[in-house]
This record gives sequence, structure tokens and C-alpha cells, in this order.
Amino acid sequence: METRYFKTLVTVVETGSFSKAARSLHLTQSAVSQRIKILEEAFDHSLFDRSGAALKLTAVGEIVLNSARQILGAEESLLARLSQISYRKKVSFCCTSTFGAIYLPRVLNRFMLDNGGTQIDLNFLLHNSDQALLGILNKEFDISVIEHCPKDDLSAFKTFPLPDDELVFVSSPNLNFPTQQCDVDELFQFSLFVREDGCSSKQLLMTGLEGQGKNLNDFATVATSDDLRLTCQMVLSGDGIAFMSKGLVCEYLQTGQMIEHSVNGFPRSRKRKIVMEKGREDEKLLSNLIRCIFSAMDIPSSV
Repeated sequence: METRYFKTLVTVVETGSFSKAARSLHLTQSAVSQRIKILEEAFDHSLFDRSGAALKLTAVGEIVLNSARQILGAEESLLARLSQISYRKKVSFCCTSTFGAIYLPRVLNRFMLDNGGTQIDLNFLLHNSDQALLGILNKEFDISVIEHCPKDDLSAFKTFPLPDDELVFVSSPNLNFPTQQCDVDELFQFSLFVREDGCSSKQLLMTGLEGQGKNLNDFATVATSDDLRLTCQMVLSGDGIAFMSKGLVCEYLQTGQMIEHSVNGFPRSRKRKIVMEKGREDEKLLSNLIRCIFSAMDIPSSV
């Protein structure tokens, strides 16, 4: 039973007549009469005693009226509670630490400005590429930005290519190794700072070493850390070298606080892509985020 019929019954009783109820409800008197008739047919009982001059509820009418008020009260309470709920759209964004350090503030700033009129809960996390891809598969993340080796298979995902990320060996002038073009053997005298397993920079580093018949054990010492800021500080202090994204240390290279080393025969770049679940690329909020990523990198959007 639709609640408008119960509301009509309550209004007729409260106003004392069909005509006054019609005016209150902005209906015709015949429409009010029809709604009462529908109630009486539904419950198979008369709700009003029409034998006198004034409207009077029957015993059944009293029962229906009390129930109608309870139903309308419950409906009003429900609507009030729902009106207090803030319906917010949610977006979960994951990227690597390297991308996050270079571009994330600009991406978030553009996204929030572009969606200033929309209530959004934006959740962002920093993970390595393997974890970011797993998060897409498990529906933990809506969009991820990853760096990966050229041979990696991403056919299970919808991807949008971004400019490749260039990687370089870097050291501090304090290390007294000014050679910018060198052989990999010349680096083995130094301590090496590397990322954790699952990071494509480490994968590319190991691929480059294997291509020359070498491995990590050839370095004097190897220190593993996923803290990019700590790695940069250790390199700046002259404690060793690192194989890092050039975009991450470009300021240090420009100011002379770090020196870039190009190793003969060593791979220098990795692929970078936006990754998401197939079939979701037309979702407005996600396509907006993708455009903000392109904008933050100052490149034309493919969306």
C-alpha cells in the first residue's frame, strides 16, 4: 500500500472533511474520495460512518488510522536519517614511491580543483609495482601508476602509456668518483643502495648486471631500503651510489650535489603506465583522475 493513501486518511481526519483535506493536499475532492475508497476496498471495511452530518471513524477506521500514523512516522524518520547521510564518491589511487615523490602533489591538487563541487573521498597509497597491480586485481585500487620492465605482460589490464622513466647511477662529489661515463666494474668498489624486491628499478638493475655477467654480490656492500629520502641522503653524504629515477634527483644533479653516471651497455629506462581494470575507463571520476595525471606530467591526455 502506498503511503499517500495513509496520508490522505490522516489528513481527512485532522481537517474534519473531504473538501478541507483536498485543499490541504492540493487535490480535488473526488481524488480524496477515491483514495479513501481504495483503502476501504483494500481492507474490505468501511473506514468512516457516513450516517451522520459529521465524519466519524468506524472501529476499523480507528485501527487503520493508528497504523497509518505509525507508518507515516516511520517513513518520516527514515527520510530524516537518510538526509543526514553524506553520499560521497570514493576513489582509491595507488602509485609507486618514485611517481609519488615527483608527481603526486600535482595530481592531487589538480584532481581536487577539477572536482571541487563533488564530495569525494580520495584514498591514495604508495606501493611497489607488483603490489599496485595486485591491488587492481583484488579491486583494492581503482587506478594505479606503475613503472615496469619492457617485458612485463599487462594484457590483463586497461593501460595508458606515460613517458618512460629514465634511471641513472648517481653519487656525491664527496665520493671522489667524477667519471660520468664508465664501465660497471668501476662501480663495484662502492656501497650500493637498492630498493626492495618487487621494485622495477631493482629488476632493471639486476637485468643490466646479468647482461654483463655480474650480480649484486660484486658490489662492496649492498643496502636495501624503500625510503627514497633516506637513500638520497645517504648518497648526498657520500656513503655510496644508487640506481634511481633521474626525475627524482634532477634537482641534485642540476645543483651539482650529485653526479650522474652512465654505465656502458646498461639499460637506462623503464616503462611507466596508468593501469586500471578493463571496462572502467569510461567512468567519469576515473577518467577525470587520468586526465589529471597527464596534466601533472605536462603531456597531452589520451582520454
